[in-house]
Amino acid sequence: QVQLVESGGGLVQAGGSLRLSCAASGRTFSRYAMGWFRQAPGKEREFVAAISWSASTYYADSVKGRFTISRDGTKITVYLQMNSLKPEDTAVYYCAARFGSSYAPTTEYEYNYWGQGTQVTVSS
Repeated sequence: QVQLVESGGGLVQAGGSLRLSCAASGRTFSRYAMGWFRQAPGKEREFVAAISWSASTYYADSVKGRFTISRDGTKITVYLQMNSLKPEDTAVYYCAARFGSSYAPTTEYEYNYWGQGTQVTVSS
């Protein structure tokens, strides 16, 4: 079994920054992809960013240029640096992992494991 634990959420003013972390533990594989999704109240969960085994990165248009996904391969940890935050970024952010994969999916159904979510609130 794999566990994903997110941290780093909180309340920030518009224009501010937050850094989310997600650490994986348990049974893992040498190749993996990790991603971030978010779900705002009353909306469906949506893709935010993903990073592949080869460190290729993918972003939703709404966050491109403001968010950066990165990872620490030695610890199987993924980060999401969020800058220039906007009130519309308010959501619960979820970390996801797909092990044994060389590509980074941008659709949630392709991920095998999920974290519990961390709340990000951006005030105007």
